Amino acid sequence: MSSSIRGLRRSDLTHGIVQVSLDLKNLDDGLRMAAIAVEAGADWLEIGTPLVMAEGTRAVKALRKEYPDHPLVADLKIMDGGYGEAAMFAEAGADAVVVMGRAHDATVQRVCEAGEKFGLLVMGDDMGADDRAAEGRRLEELGVGMVLHHIGHDHRSVNRHLGLSPLTDLPAIVAATTVPVQAVGGLSIDQAVSCPTIGAGVVVFGAPLAIDDETSFTIPEGDLPAVLGDAIARVHATPVAQV
Repeated sequence: MSSSIRGLRRSDLTHGIVQVSLDLKNLDDGLRMAAIAVEAGADWLEIGTPLVMAEGTRAVKALRKEYPDHPLVADLKIMDGGYGEAAMFAEAGADAVVVMGRAHDATVQRVCEAGEKFGLLVMGDDMGADDRAAEGRRLEELGVGMVLHHIGHDHRSVNRHLGLSPLTDLPAIVAATTVPVQAVGGLSIDQAVSCPTIGAGVVVFGAPLAIDDETSFTIPEGDLPAVLGDAIARVHATPVAQV
């Protein structure tokens, strides 16, 4: 099985698949969490931003060596220098990179050019956009292969009274785009499992399920393999709505 996910289409996703985010502070923890995730049935592994910042391409190379057939997503949150940064992680073994929609059009386009050359899936993150559906359309028009609908941790934390959730705008984003969509940011397990029924077939598990919280960046205590395994099985059993 090839790890390439560059040409992924919505129609390819008949049932949900799971991306587990390794938002950890060092490579040892990243590899330990990856082993738990793969054993539990994870389809994709995400080198989360904390791990990227701490270990860089070393983390990608180590995970590629251990898991040659699992797609690896590097959550780089690219804002500038798009081609070079995407190329560097592609050469290390990443299958997908994340570019921020708040970046200039030229940066998104340059990341997409690198995606074309190196076989990367480019994921466009809509965090901070005022009109999420319009941002999803813009990112797709600029060439991204997946729209990542993201309500940031800090924004949610400061504005708890607003009850912010990615599910609020998710149906409109799915309707406004044709590429695969994923939603992240404060979802419960039940909410995450419901995403495929809205048309967002790639489900992300990170904090607090796979990561203790978004400040300590540690692996949670408790029976994580069983809890994660159950959550992944539920996603795999959920049909993806073809909107």
